Amino acid sequence: MNTPKNASGRDTTVQAAGCVLWRRSRVTGEAELCLVHRPKYDDWSWPKGKLKRGEEALAGALREVAEETGCQAVPGPELSTQRYPANGRPKQVRYWAAEAVSCAFVPTDEVDQVVWLAPAAARERLTQPHDRPLVDELLAVLHLPRTAG
Repeated sequence: MNTPKNASGRDTTVQAAGCVLWRRSRVTGEAELCLVHRPKYDDWSWPKGKLKRGEEALAGALREVAEETGCQAVPGPELSTQRYPANGRPKQVRYWAAEAVSCAFVPTDEVDQVVWLAPAAARERLTQPHDRPLVDELLAVLHLPRTAG
């Protein structure tokens, strides 16, 4: 695949990172996944965002999780990288599994809601089809049973 470049020869791909954030339900002990609602796009997605210049991808993923969800998280295995067009440019998002250890969500203009859902419900709620395979990938790396849906 050719890497898109601008007139000066720089790669124009938007570099971003995020996490498939999860926790164990206090009630059932089952895995719950965190989705964020972005009012600008009226969509449900994983917490993610653009990397700052020189920022390592995992550090950026954990920063975005903290900024968008108010959660501190322990990173796990790296998951698949998603590539798709966004605003006329190619975008690449590296994802990690991450377990939430403490959360204190405060709504912002960027993210106005977070929800914690069972895997099947999270898969259904995700707006973008390219985000959905990460549900089963997370369950596989955590050695949890895959859910219907």
